[in-house]
Amino acid sequence: MIMRHLLPVLLAPWLLSAALANPYETTLDNGLKVIVKEDRRAPTAVHMVWYRVGSMDEVDGTSGVAHVLEHMMFKGTPTVGPGEFNKRVAAAGGRDNAFTSRDYTAYFQQIPRERLAEMMALEADRMRHLTVDPKEFAQEIKVVMEERRMRTDDDPQAKLFEQMNAVAYQAHPYRRPIIGWMNDLENMTAEDARAWYDTWYVPNNAYVVVSGDVDHQEVFALAREHYGALAARPLPARKAQVEPRQEGTRQLTTKGPAELPVLIMGYKAPILRNPAADRDPYALEILGGILDGHDAARFNRKLVREDKLAISAGVSYDSTARGPGMIYLYGSPSEGRTVAELEAALRAEIARIQQEGVSEAELKRTKAQLVASQVYKLDSVFGQAMEIGQMEAIGLSWKDVDIMIERLQQVTAADVQAAAKKYFDDDALTIGILDPQPLAGQPRRQRVPTRH
Repeated sequence: MIMRHLLPVLLAPWLLSAALANPYETTLDNGLKVIVKEDRRAPTAVHMVWYRVGSMDEVDGTSGVAHVLEHMMFKGTPTVGPGEFNKRVAAAGGRDNAFTSRDYTAYFQQIPRERLAEMMALEADRMRHLTVDPKEFAQEIKVVMEERRMRTDDDPQAKLFEQMNAVAYQAHPYRRPIIGWMNDLENMTAEDARAWYDTWYVPNNAYVVVSGDVDHQEVFALAREHYGALAARPLPARKAQVEPRQEGTRQLTTKGPAELPVLIMGYKAPILRNPAADRDPYALEILGGILDGHDAARFNRKLVREDKLAISAGVSYDSTARGPGMIYLYGSPSEGRTVAELEAALRAEIARIQQEGVSEAELKRTKAQLVASQVYKLDSVFGQAMEIGQMEAIGLSWKDVDIMIERLQQVTAADVQAAAKKYFDDDALTIGILDPQPLAGQPRRQRVPTRH
């Protein structure tokens, strides 16, 4: 399906000491924070550089520039030629990549522990000395445009989600796609990328996360050696960008080649801001798990297996973000069933919780399921670095993890029922529908039901 669960960091208390209990942190004089998670299980290390800037910091006319700059970061410096960065990481026996989100941009290398200093030197070099060559840019912008064609323009479900966000958010920059609008990409220049780099790629807007078979004091010393000389620069003031209150249901329909329709129902929902005081985001996490947290959850059991109304039905809710939040209900009706029937069925399941609540057995199982889903993520040094980095990116800290676990465990059935009543309000609803068109001139056919 088109979405996946994005849950906050939730760990069983007895796993804390093995997972995120021992991170150490320091801040260099230039404002660069360094966080180290020691894990001695294998002689490897993960080195990540996170920049507190993503597509939500862009302005109209240059959408996609954060992602384009991510591509350009591999085009070299005066001392490291185009494409040479990847080759050096590979020669060190490692792997590397990067990713851009609405909230942040991050770069990582997973390498043998003895090559950590080399990775820091490479990242520090391109944090300050990136070459934004117009010829390299002209080639890379074509790569990004082709990426947009393949991942969005030629994917009806992805395009539906993009269009839905553009309707659901009217003022907040989350309305713009991370990949950028095609017209903006077509008109983007090397100067746009350079300005983005000069503005945001500074040590006081970044932090480094290192996990693995390392000693934190040695990592701090390496960070001071390689990153410490980089000068801080003033950052632009970030004005609060608040989405106006929605006052009525919004609906859109897109057409595209597909086997069956897709329905998405997105409700405005709260984001975790104060882990110790907030209540509703935890209740919504539990609610999502009860509806779609496992094969026996309500949506799959009732709509897919019993009623055979849908080939898939699910929930997606990310309670951690810099911007506003939404909780999505989504699915595809079975062959011969309609989107209207699926919408009515999804609404009926929400209404059941609003009127009858949830059982203690469901509550207990869902809490355990949420915890278990994190155990596997934190079983690797890479997963640990990712969790720390993502927490920092949204303005929280790894130090909040134990608070979040405690608050999650305190959620009651009454809390879940109250959240269902409060947030599934048609005045805060945006409905997106994919109207399927024939595939390559052929009639649509039924596909095998799958879980997202």
